[in-house]
Amino acid sequence: MTKVELIAAVANDANLTKKDAEAAVNSALNAITAALKDGEVMLLENVRFMKGETKNDPELSKELASLAEIFVNDAFGTAHRAHSSTAGVADYLPAVCGFLVEKEVSIMGKALADPTRPFVAILGGAKVSDKLNVINNLLEKVDTLIIGGGMAYTFLAAKGYSVGKSLLDNEKIDYCRDMMAKAEAKGVKLLLPVDTVVAADFPNPIDAPVDVETVDVTAIPADKEGLDIGEETRKLFADAVKSAKTVVWNGPMGVFENPTLAAGTLAVAKAMAESDATTVIGGGDSAAAVQQMGLGDKMTHISTGGGASLEYLEGKELPGIAVIQNA
Repeated sequence: MTKVELIAAVANDANLTKKDAEAAVNSALNAITAALKDGEVMLLENVRFMKGETKNDPELSKELASLAEIFVNDAFGTAHRAHSSTAGVADYLPAVCGFLVEKEVSIMGKALADPTRPFVAILGGAKVSDKLNVINNLLEKVDTLIIGGGMAYTFLAAKGYSVGKSLLDNEKIDYCRDMMAKAEAKGVKLLLPVDTVVAADFPNPIDAPVDVETVDVTAIPADKEGLDIGEETRKLFADAVKSAKTVVWNGPMGVFENPTLAAGTLAVAKAMAESDATTVIGGGDSAAAVQQMGLGDKMTHISTGGGASLEYLEGKELPGIAVIQNA
């Protein structure tokens, strides 16, 4: 039973107003908290259901803080949210990080702020618009930036290539040109696919059999769509990884959920697994792919936060980390 349901039940059974029922429930909750012995744990309901949580309501933050003497945040996956339970509670309690958050911040933080070079970043996924600030921020830090996945086709279009039915973010073509120019000006090697695996249609369901062929990126048929990087691109990307000392990866190289279209993502994962570099997987689909391929234990670190790690790569300050005293 959630707290909301409990308040309603108390109000009904004791013929109390909602306000008086809530006060009674809070009093009982405080009594349970006060009675806890060393080593005992009290688990609260999912606070996302509580009014004011997502708005970082001071009253809720204060109420949560009243149940404890110290706030330990070990949820990196929610650290990018300025909510009562992730940030607001720290206004009323000393805030420290747990072991997981400490690991996330120390490994990802060093990889971005003080990487052992050469530093290679790999970005994939569907849309350029999802990673605008990530691309821009990483070009300030890396020696090589690899672009794969669906977002690569907008970069290829920016180079003047026809991409057929492939994913294309028309509004970001000029942005891609600007990023390629920035990479050149900064001496950053920006690697794009040189060949691609194409099919007539996106597989439906996603793991359905699909007929494919591999073509040069300058010769993508008008009636086909790119769904994975080709063999030559796999070698190109893998060689860049092999020469690196720090590698950060966010976003698959293709539709890895389909066995026929997983070779590009697998090639990158294997290159990282076989590398002596510090290898960091930025959560989300990349983490899922690496685990699915049985290579998770070969990586230095797999982030537990997709959204949080993405914002970290953008260079943003995460609200849930900013309030921690020892982060």
